[in-house]
Amino acid sequence: MADNPNPNIDETDAIPAQVPAKKKGVKRRIFLAGSALLVGGGVFGLYWSDSNAGKHARALTETGAGERNFLTWMKIAPDDTVTVYSPHIDFGQGTHTALGQMLADELDADWSKVRVEQAPADMAFANTPLVKSFLGEMSGYPGVISALPAALMGMLARSQKIQITGGSSAVRFTGQGGMRVVGAAVRAALIEEAADRLGVPAGELTTADSAVTHAASGRSLRYGELAAGAAGRSLASDPVLKSRAEWKLINKPVIRRDIPAKVDGSAIYGIDLSLPDMRVATIAAAPVRGGKLEAVDEAPALAVPGVEKVVKLDDAVIVVAKGYWQALKGLNALSPKFTDGGNGAMSTPSIYAAQDKLREAGKPDNTAGDGDVDAAFKAAGDKVISADYRVPFLHHAMMEPFALTAHFKDGKLTLWGGLQDPLGARDRAAKAAGIDMDDVIFNPMIMGGGFGRRFPPMTEIIDQAALLAKQVPYPVKLVWSREEEVRHGTYRPQSSARLKATLENGRIAAWQNDYVQGDNAEGEVGFIYEVPATARRHFAYKSNQNDGPWRSVNSTQHGFYNESFVDELAYAAGEDPFAFRRKHLPEGSRHRKVLETVAERAGWGSPLPEGVGRGIAIVESFGTIVAEVVEATVKEDGSPKVLKAFAVVDCGTTVNPLNAEAQIAGGIIMGLSSAIGEAITLDNGAVVESNFSDYNVLKLADAPPVIDVHFIESDAAMGGIGEPGLPPASPALANALLAATGKRIRTLPLLQQAKA
Repeated sequence: MADNPNPNIDETDAIPAQVPAKKKGVKRRIFLAGSALLVGGGVFGLYWSDSNAGKHARALTETGAGERNFLTWMKIAPDDTVTVYSPHIDFGQGTHTALGQMLADELDADWSKVRVEQAPADMAFANTPLVKSFLGEMSGYPGVISALPAALMGMLARSQKIQITGGSSAVRFTGQGGMRVVGAAVRAALIEEAADRLGVPAGELTTADSAVTHAASGRSLRYGELAAGAAGRSLASDPVLKSRAEWKLINKPVIRRDIPAKVDGSAIYGIDLSLPDMRVATIAAAPVRGGKLEAVDEAPALAVPGVEKVVKLDDAVIVVAKGYWQALKGLNALSPKFTDGGNGAMSTPSIYAAQDKLREAGKPDNTAGDGDVDAAFKAAGDKVISADYRVPFLHHAMMEPFALTAHFKDGKLTLWGGLQDPLGARDRAAKAAGIDMDDVIFNPMIMGGGFGRRFPPMTEIIDQAALLAKQVPYPVKLVWSREEEVRHGTYRPQSSARLKATLENGRIAAWQNDYVQGDNAEGEVGFIYEVPATARRHFAYKSNQNDGPWRSVNSTQHGFYNESFVDELAYAAGEDPFAFRRKHLPEGSRHRKVLETVAERAGWGSPLPEGVGRGIAIVESFGTIVAEVVEATVKEDGSPKVLKAFAVVDCGTTVNPLNAEAQIAGGIIMGLSSAIGEAITLDNGAVVESNFSDYNVLKLADAPPVIDVHFIESDAAMGGIGEPGLPPASPALANALLAATGKRIRTLPLLQQAKA
């Protein structure tokens, strides 16, 4: 299937080659590519690229008689059915429903006739609003970026193959800048078409429930009747959007469309896929990342009934069989020999020691902040307060391990599976197979979790499946065992930080955070408090492990560092932790209101049973402010027990309050889980943990029985919702345990500290 909408434009040559996304990240890639396009993009080429993309999208989506596509985002059928195409993948966030709500509300569509489907993994469906929003955010000039032609942003989205799901971006970026705009523009076009057909001024027409009505004459026309004519009209690029008072679906608790199929088992995940003549394979990679396969005797695996083939890769061995259990049995019969790639001496303690040494050298790779911190520390003399914090590698712990099906036939590669960037998956698979991207078809499927692990740059299974498919004449589903998936993850970085501060008249006078982690400092977490001098210095360190985005990215580490240390400073100043934070936030600010509201809802300052403590924390991430209060105690074995969790959230506007509450609660649970028991540790260069038996995900019995979530609806720009609930959870818990026990915990996970 050809993807390039304009055969005269080579998408791979549209911009200069960029640093691989694995090292610099998608947002930086967009920013660099955008700069190149702004300088060198030709208007004529942009027009045809955008125009032909629309034609290609219509060819893919107008599959029924009389259906009409609008700007690749939606189509209207003669029976008034509206189909919305989501460029974002579903892995439990509920964004398909939310995006449908946003478009349908602006369109004035009958919600019962609205369907939301996954957009094809095709260049015509590259996510233009996402690129525009990220570019505006990173450049610091969102107004300038918004004023640029849509065709320019479309070319950029296609040239960078952007169809990602991540960064809490679906609703706040794609929904706001895409779905609502398209819905409003199409509604205006339908009104214009109806006005011409009815012979009345457009101003006399109203819309509701997928129909345009002329009240004075009592006549009306359905959207299905008007779609063909409206599709031929020019659509406004900046239509007037509804005000909050006019919303009928936005900000309403609509039931998610994806839940019934997931409950009754009819939803098909990548691991569920079954095709005629399909084989199943499983894999064992070098135990020490960076190692290579030296030798393997294939005979023991081939002797297992059902096993058909053993495939050797540079750093792994794969067994192919008629079913998964036969493949796994065959794999377990092998005794492959791997090198350690020179990484055999690496361990968790050695990584922390190397990070300490790097920080002591005092040569940061990136810096941020304001004011003269050094002068403030010099003036404070021996009154500078310092504390060291450490957090481990964290696994994504997806319920569905990796499973990707591939079939190579007649020079073309077809893939089925759940990944967070379908276009990026096609691109990586093409490179691995040594074929053009046009010869790769990717069929996106829902995912059993993602949390950043399923971005193609961090997803080795794409290469493995592509190489495997070229060696077998049938479809083959490659499944990673749980053990393989735990031991070969792309983890949240093992990280450490030294925080220093000085107090003057009960206020923070200077603050410094020297933190060490992977070589990517992108996503610097802002400092929300009013402090005269601040410095945040990043020291890049690389182990033999792959690290990458994990739900809430750098906000999870810095949330723990910053909000734990603020608590320490409050105690050093002899003040209540809530009051201390409050006076460092501007009066009348969103941050202060969120903090005050969570304290009020949690009954901050009211008596607690003996042995129970309260902790508080506030973190802004992805444009959303979240403050949390945790009540916790310690069990007889020394492990923590969370009794209650309160969260107050200002994300501007909640599109679906029911789903937003679930996302915040889920973030709290994941944050508590990571703080209490989760850790990936290394010994002799290899990961020690292997399954949920030793990777301690929070169990239902240990989850807080009370989780109270409250939203503040404000006029602020819409923020994300899938990730911001997580970062405050770990410091709020650590602060609560300090209040309960008097013991300050600076290293996670807490269970390891309890056993120490």
